[in-house]
Amino acid sequence: AYEQKLIWQIVLVGKTGIGKSATGNTILGRKHFESKFSPTSTTVKCAKATGVVDGQEVAIIDTPGLFYTRYDQEKTLKDMTQCISFAAPGPHVFLIVIMLGRYTQEEKKTVQNLQETFGEDANKYSMVLLTHGDLLDASIEEFLEYSEELQDLVNQCDGQYHVFNNKKQDGSQVTELLEKIRHIIDKNGGSHYTNEMFQDRKLEEEKQKILREKEEEIRKEREELQKELERKYEEQLRKMKYERAARQEAEEKNPFFHLGNACESVVKAFKCLFLTTAGLF
Repeated sequence: AYEQKLIWQIVLVGKTGIGKSATGNTILGRKHFESKFSPTSTTVKCAKATGVVDGQEVAIIDTPGLFYTRYDQEKTLKDMTQCISFAAPGPHVFLIVIMLGRYTQEEKKTVQNLQETFGEDANKYSMVLLTHGDLLDASIEEFLEYSEELQDLVNQCDGQYHVFNNKKQDGSQVTELLEKIRHIIDKNGGSHYTNEMFQDRKLEEEKQKILREKEEEIRKEREELQKELERKYEEQLRKMKYERAARQEAEEKNPFFHLGNACESVVKAFKCLFLTTAGLF
């Protein structure tokens, strides 16, 4: 059995402005992360806070928006590398924070970025956390039935999800979340997503990048070879045309050329006359 006193490393990931920082504050039961409604990310780099919740020591790592368009992929990868180091020895759970409502292209891109960054190994350490639960007019199960893509995401996370109402003061929703996190940790035997998994993923990405660059290099070499063959063909064609024109010009300037043509005409005339007169006798 794993050590019961381990500190749960909980990493919050998701699109900019959907309440990751507020979620971290709700779990801790106090305000630590800056949280406000904004279309831009209030978290510009990874931030960490620790606390004891329901007798369990937890560490919450708040990350910049994975889909923050001001940052490129290199910055995102750097942030996620920092995130892994903040969650040493490794995250026990990734909480994929999504605001209840339409599962937009931005959310899809965010999840795609998460999977591309951390790989499929991260799925068994992941849970979908739906914020703004006060917007629900029906049960969460009914809501998921009408969102096939969101249901697919939940399935990728082994069916693990939770609904949060960040305005609700009742601590029961946090207790329920921790119970679900405990279930994930138990199921994984107390293991966590490791830096080795992340490095393996980065190594695989680097290998794929090299393969793509090699394929592009081969494609360019083929194009250059094709262009060179076409250039040589055109050059040879021009040379043949030039030689033909030069030969024709030289023949026309040769006095014997015209004499030869005249002789040929006379011979043809005699042949015609012979055939004509032969028919008279």
